[in-house]
Amino acid sequence: MTGLAVALDDILAARDRIAERVRRTSLLSDPVLTDRFGVPVAMKAEHRQETGSFKLRGASNALLSLPPERLARGVVTASTGNHGRALAHAARLAGVRAVVCLSRLVPANKIAAIAALGAELRIAGASQDEAMAEVARAAVGDGLTAIPPFDDPAVVAGQGTLGLEIAEDCPEAATVLVPLSGGGLAAGVAVAVKALRPGAKVIGVTMETGAAMAASLAAGRPVEVVEGPSLADSLGGGIGLENRVTFPICRALLDGAVLVSEAEIAAAIRHLVALGETVEGAAAVGTAALLAGKVRATGPVVTILSGGNIDPALHARILAGANGPEAA
Repeated sequence: MTGLAVALDDILAARDRIAERVRRTSLLSDPVLTDRFGVPVAMKAEHRQETGSFKLRGASNALLSLPPERLARGVVTASTGNHGRALAHAARLAGVRAVVCLSRLVPANKIAAIAALGAELRIAGASQDEAMAEVARAAVGDGLTAIPPFDDPAVVAGQGTLGLEIAEDCPEAATVLVPLSGGGLAAGVAVAVKALRPGAKVIGVTMETGAAMAASLAAGRPVEVVEGPSLADSLGGGIGLENRVTFPICRALLDGAVLVSEAEIAAAIRHLVALGETVEGAAAVGTAALLAGKVRATGPVVTILSGGNIDPALHARILAGANGPEAA
């Protein structure tokens, strides 16, 4: 893993840095899939993390890595919801200004949650790329420090602390299924798991519509995709044509990328609620891949329930049988 922007030592340092700011989340059993496949299927309960998603890990590590003079000027980011909420929370604890730029595709419940934490909101355009352009303007115009949602070594190292926990709590894991978007989570988890459990496979799972990292991996270079509505809304957005951190790591370390349909995501949400777990669409993609037979469980499997910030009305419609983004 030489030559990559993030190494195991970076993740170990991140764990020490954020230890008092994040929860060590538990591994839960999926008894239905365990019985179906005849091998243990576990779920990393990151939807129970403070702020409701894994994003708090990376945001906290990146913010706490800044020198005091940059912290004093404040921070800015673009987000599909969860990263913005995480950065707003971390900034409030640190007593610094936070500006969060979002596209019009971000669900209203996630926008409201960010605002409730005291961050300044800027709604910019109809895509993550347009929101990121607003970040650049704020960084120059207001002197804020940009904390990217994924393509940043400190963010990736923070997300990698989740991989440390998986490797330590389930050392026998044969496959780890990671929600795949900009690649911050997938890259961090892959670095940690491959360093500590090199025999394990790490597979990215994402939605069929607008899957930028999956398309980029297939093309061998970062590419742009057309975004559209999805139940896995927090997996939306491009990876950046100048991506320098997450694309190289995902290309080097992921053992594959699997796409799941909207109907398969909806089925996974319903499966998980039957187990007592309420998650957003992005968190259900690993379960969706298993339910749909798109990943073979030949040994112990860990899926990552990456977030629980789903709009309650949307969740109710999915439970009533809705199978696609039109449910929103």
